[in-house]
Amino acid sequence: MKSRLRYGAVVVALLIALAVAVVAGLGLGSVRIPPGQVIDALLPGAEPSPFRTIIIDVRLPRVLLGALVGAGLAVAGTVLQALVRNRLADPFLLGISSGASTGAVTVLVLGIGTTTAVATPAGAFVGALCALFLVYGLARRDGAMTGTRLVLAGVTVSYIFTALTTLALVASARPEHFREALYWSLGGLGSARWDSVLLPAIVLGFALPLLLALAKPLDLLLVGEEGATVLGLDVARFRAAVFVLVSLVTAVLVAVSGAVGFIGLIVPHAARLLVGATHRTLLPVAALGGAVALVVADLGARTVASPQDIPVGVLTALLGGPLFLWLMRSRTARGAVL
Repeated sequence: MKSRLRYGAVVVALLIALAVAVVAGLGLGSVRIPPGQVIDALLPGAEPSPFRTIIIDVRLPRVLLGALVGAGLAVAGTVLQALVRNRLADPFLLGISSGASTGAVTVLVLGIGTTTAVATPAGAFVGALCALFLVYGLARRDGAMTGTRLVLAGVTVSYIFTALTTLALVASARPEHFREALYWSLGGLGSARWDSVLLPAIVLGFALPLLLALAKPLDLLLVGEEGATVLGLDVARFRAAVFVLVSLVTAVLVAVSGAVGFIGLIVPHAARLLVGATHRTLLPVAALGGAVALVVADLGARTVASPQDIPVGVLTALLGGPLFLWLMRSRTARGAVL
């Protein structure tokens, strides 16, 4: 009973934090709007006004996209950490984001179906999938995988795909491609529009309930491959299928926001401290925590150097990098394998 009350309190607290972050994200910026007017502008039948236009047409798509991307990255990081049994794994560190960026830029440079809304996410998905399986193949040796090889393989593959992205841009020699590639490499929500919110919402609306339904097999992986196999899980098939699903989620998010790092690494750790490692309770908390984290980070990116809009990926890297180093140091100090 106590655990249920604690879990309910955590979820309610995160929902309140998300609501506050959303209202702050809609009200703060180059034009400051009081919270009361923000809420009034969101009510059905509100009178047209300049404030309402700013909120509905400019800020609301950005805040919603930030919540979706943050939730998706946090869940993707949580699932990847279970699949590879390493809590230093996330889409950014494993090179998936770099692979997705390469795929998206390749589609852009070659002009493959750029008139359709799914061309860039499709290219990002192919790149993310290639990166993920390349990292997984490099990290395994004699049927085993260590955290050290996993991180090294992720960094190596990330550099390879970054170089391929640069090569594609140099070959194109078109300035607009460089600008878009810089946006993807740094990560940002400045180009958010209502049409860019739809696809991530659809993909996450499909992927999150599915991953929640797979909570028990994800829990089985925590006991190791041999133990999970004994308990009836086809580890290889399950891992490959979930890898594909996580790559799809990451690709769609990267296609609309660029490579935003460290949300998928730090938020799952914080969520485990709050509710434990059972995925049925962990995944919803990670999703809410990721949404809050990225909405707040994007608010900081918009306001800390106002009127300059800092790419949110820069801010998450500045905050997440030291936390990542602390995690590595604390795990090493305990004698854990990275």
